[in-house]
Amino acid sequence: MNIEPTVPTTKNPPAQFVGDVWLDPIALPHESDQTMVVATVRFAPGARTAWHSHQHGQYLRVTQGVGRFGTRDGKIIEVHPGQTLYTPPGEEHWHAAAPGCFMEHLAMLQNGEDPAKTTTWAEHITDEEFNGR
Repeated sequence: MNIEPTVPTTKNPPAQFVGDVWLDPIALPHESDQTMVVATVRFAPGARTAWHSHQHGQYLRVTQGVGRFGTRDGKIIEVHPGQTLYTPPGEEHWHAAAPGCFMEHLAMLQNGEDPAKTTTWAEHITDEEFNGR
C-alpha cells in the first residue's frame, strides 16, 4: 500500500473545453490490466465541454453546484449535489456548470483498450445547445 503522490491541478485545454475547467486526478492505472480513472473536475459558471463520448461509458457524481448535461437529441439534464449521472458507452454528450454557479463533479470511467481512444472528442457545443434551444 502507498499514499498516491499529489498530482498538480491542470487546466483543461480549449480544444475540448470552453471557459475555465480544472482537473485533479484521484486514481490512475498503475498496472497494464488496470483501467479505472477517477478525477475531480471543477467548472467555472457556464464553462462546458465539447461534444464527446467514452468507449466504456462514464459516471459523473456532482459534489457542488449544478451540473448541466446534454445529449444529441437536445435533452438537458440538471444534476445536483449527491446525484450521479451515467452516460452509456459511445453516447455523445456534453457537461457544464449551469449559468451563474460553479460546478464540481467526480468523473469515473475505464480507459479503453487503447487509452488514447478512451474519449472521442467532437465539435464545441453552441450557445443554443447549452441553453436548450
